[in-house]
Amino acid sequence: MRKRLINILSLGVKELYSIRADPVMLVLIIYTFSYAVYAVATGARLEVHDASVAIVDEDHSEISRRIKEAILPPFFKEPQEISASEIGPVMDSNRFIFVIEIPPKLESDLVSNRRPSIQINADATAIAIAGNGVGVLQQIIGQQVVSYVTNAGGSADLPVNFATRVMFNPNLHSHWFTSVMQIINNITMLSVILTGAALIREREHGTIEHLLAMPVTPNDVMLAKIWANGVIIVLAAVVSMKVVVQLVLQVPIAGSLWLFLAGTLLYQFSVTALGILIATFTTSMAQFGLLCIPILVILQLLSGSSTPLETMPTWLQNIMQIAPTTHFVSFAQAVLYRGAGLDIVWPQLVGMTVISGVIFAISGLRFRRSLIASK
Repeated sequence: MRKRLINILSLGVKELYSIRADPVMLVLIIYTFSYAVYAVATGARLEVHDASVAIVDEDHSEISRRIKEAILPPFFKEPQEISASEIGPVMDSNRFIFVIEIPPKLESDLVSNRRPSIQINADATAIAIAGNGVGVLQQIIGQQVVSYVTNAGGSADLPVNFATRVMFNPNLHSHWFTSVMQIINNITMLSVILTGAALIREREHGTIEHLLAMPVTPNDVMLAKIWANGVIIVLAAVVSMKVVVQLVLQVPIAGSLWLFLAGTLLYQFSVTALGILIATFTTSMAQFGLLCIPILVILQLLSGSSTPLETMPTWLQNIMQIAPTTHFVSFAQAVLYRGAGLDIVWPQLVGMTVISGVIFAISGLRFRRSLIASK
């Protein structure tokens, strides 16, 4: 056993030297866990920011002026007034995301308690901003209407008083979510790519025959590639979490980074083994890359890191339970966002352990067959 561990350690060190000698791979790792995280977090906003608004004011009253003045940056650009006949053309030409139509006699109807309607037209091709922006505009208009009617002596009583408390992200900043999830997605992507590319590199350089001549088993070779590439990914992810997420983007991490580190190390066994498994079905780096694309896209889109798992069909949710990414995303979100401890996330850790064992066994069988076929 001691000799086997030494062999695994030695092969892993050789793998680290191979990565160090590959400048393209080093640049990819550095870029993926630095600027790529920052660019996605700051460039892809889900909340309303600098949205264009137009107002059709057919009342020209004090309340309509208040509504216009209450729509302020940074959520919205300064509203521009247009006529009712321009609503269709300006939205068709994508000049405005929102058009607010204030009806005639709005002020008098409010004072007389006639409950008039204010129309908000939203360009739903920008679905995230449209959905969030309508809610923000409704809140702004509602506040101005209640304030005006109360001061005017009318009735502004509501049947329910709403008290909203936003947990874990009180200001609803999208980069708090996207920055961390980008690191999670990059862990999956690079873990698959690095280990798969390592096996392809052995074939292309002809060093796979050297491995066959050594007193090592296929599992030893796999474990060496898994721990070497896994350590690089985990270290890069932790540095990215501390520097890019916490220091540069000022995103607070609620839970324990040590618990996250332990879960990431466990997750590495499944995704790195998956990279080796994919590589056994290919003979060149080009084939490997083409096969990785659909697999990684499916894993990332359906794991819950992009859209909530609960919004997917039940049958698809059940199928995705066999994917290690689903359990890892749930684990990471619980620890990093909600500060969950081991007593809460242990089911995800157990799930990752079982799936890792299955994928490692299948990968080992395929890898052993590929070694025998290359003799």
